[in-house]
Amino acid sequence: MTAVPAARPITAAEIAAFRRDGAVLLRGVLVQEWLDLVADGLEECFAERDHMSSEVVSRGATVRADQLLAARSASLRRFADESPVGGLVGSVLAAPVRFYMDQMFFRRAGPMAPTPWHQDISYHNVEGEDLVRAWVSPDPVPRSASLEVVRGSHRWGVTYRPMVGHDPDMSEEENALRMAIARKRGVYEKGGEGFAYRRTVMDKSLPPTPDVPRHRESFDVMGWDYEPGDAILFHGNLLHGAPEGVILERDRRAYAALFAGPRTRYVQRLGQSVPDPPALTAQEPQTGQTLESFGDVFPLVWSPGDWD
Repeated sequence: MTAVPAARPITAAEIAAFRRDGAVLLRGVLVQEWLDLVADGLEECFAERDHMSSEVVSRGATVRADQLLAARSASLRRFADESPVGGLVGSVLAAPVRFYMDQMFFRRAGPMAPTPWHQDISYHNVEGEDLVRAWVSPDPVPRSASLEVVRGSHRWGVTYRPMVGHDPDMSEEENALRMAIARKRGVYEKGGEGFAYRRTVMDKSLPPTPDVPRHRESFDVMGWDYEPGDAILFHGNLLHGAPEGVILERDRRAYAALFAGPRTRYVQRLGQSVPDPPALTAQEPQTGQTLESFGDVFPLVWSPGDWD
């Protein structure tokens, strides 16, 4: 499949902003047909929890995080393969792109569960400079509740440690105690059979993620008022998160698809959090292989010239 053109062309200024800042908000690039597909797919997946669904609770606020949704939702499969988001990612990279995987982050109205600051790339078995996230929602999201990023952090040349999983320097008893203390404070996870953040191993060979909330004044944090029809693109190496202490007036349903350019390569990470697609695991991938080696798993969705 080939991504269809966006509702309007992406501009040279927007491409420059993405490359400079690591993220850009593209206003009004998706028509209602695509928003309806996202809404239908997210509601379908939320209602039918599967083995890749995890519910994270933070002091009474809850977020449902599901993985690999296009594999079980026809609506989201079509959005991933045919919507303009793949072509928009390809436009900022000036390169062909493949659909890598997708996720759902579903929050009901009420207290909003935060997203800890992190990079996407360290949670997946990939590395390189061509991993880009397309973040869309069928709901308006005010700046106070929106995705936030540290401007330019994709150019720091550092891969940070994921902020989840067992500490390998601790015994099983110590790790269990750590989780029990967190649960007593109201922070815990209801993981699925095939996915749970708590089951991963913390890769302590990587440096810890900077504490952006505690030292916010030291970072160039940016965010946006988001409206349905917009798309946020951000680099896989960019530090990003979502704030806490927010009361949502309506549901905040986020669909986040990852696309990969030709410089993205497979790497077996010690601290991998998100499992590989089963079809990839069956091919026994090796560190250093390009995603083009697995074209049946990661389909090409856009190439330069497709929208000429």
